[in-house]
Amino acid sequence: MKFSEQIKPISHLKARAPEVFKQLEETRAPVVITQHGKARAVLQDVASYEETQETLALLKILAMSERSIAEGKGQSVRTAFRDIRRRVKKKG
Repeated sequence: MKFSEQIKPISHLKARAPEVFKQLEETRAPVVITQHGKARAVLQDVASYEETQETLALLKILAMSERSIAEGKGQSVRTAFRDIRRRVKKKG
């Protein structure tokens, strides 16, 4: 489906909401809603939204990790696993 077909005026959403929601679910393609000829909102299905949020969370964790490493706060994998093994032995 062409992106240009995914741009709808708010009147279309008001008149055909169930149809728009069905299309969102089937195609998982976002729909841009316009008001007075300007893009005002983007609608997307819940599953796509959740995937986007999960992806953003992972990217944030990655950025934080890279920042920590750049600041010299990281440790090698070998050291991290050694510390984990010591903690496990202490509990066991």
